[in-house]
Amino acid sequence: GPCVGIDAGDQLMMSRYILQRVCEDFQVYCTLHPKPITEGDWNGAGMHTNVSTKKMREEGGLETIKNAIYKLGAKHQEHIAVYGTGNELRLTGKHETASINDFSFGVANRGASVRIGRDTEAEGKGYFEDRRPSSNADPYLVTGKIFDTIMEDIEVPEIAALNKEEA
Repeated sequence: GPCVGIDAGDQLMMSRYILQRVCEDFQVYCTLHPKPITEGDWNGAGMHTNVSTKKMREEGGLETIKNAIYKLGAKHQEHIAVYGTGNELRLTGKHETASINDFSFGVANRGASVRIGRDTEAEGKGYFEDRRPSSNADPYLVTGKIFDTIMEDIEVPEIAALNKEEA
């Protein structure tokens, strides 16, 4: 369920630890690599991060969400730098990912960097999903970078939403 603050990172780190120990018990190897199979036509693994603030969940929150997304777009490469290793193999623009080189967002668009859910758009409030972090990303760095960026008081240009058909 929803986690507040640092609790999300704590739960993920504990889950990773338990996964490693269970695999050890059964002599199974697991990896958190974002693209463990590079040959063939396979999806990778991401640590998609759902984000909301109180203001985003209140009436009119969609505008706050869009403003946060514009800020994320302005600092795309800074975010990519802390979103995990090997992500260039996963974020290719194929397999429901955006290109690592370009920032995009869209409603119900799994091929965008950041996705706004259809329910969030319909209700005019809710949350957004940053689909760029890799499965091996540090959750504390990811959430810290997202919140540093979206809470920054800067003016940024609007970014046009990517249509699902264009993904």
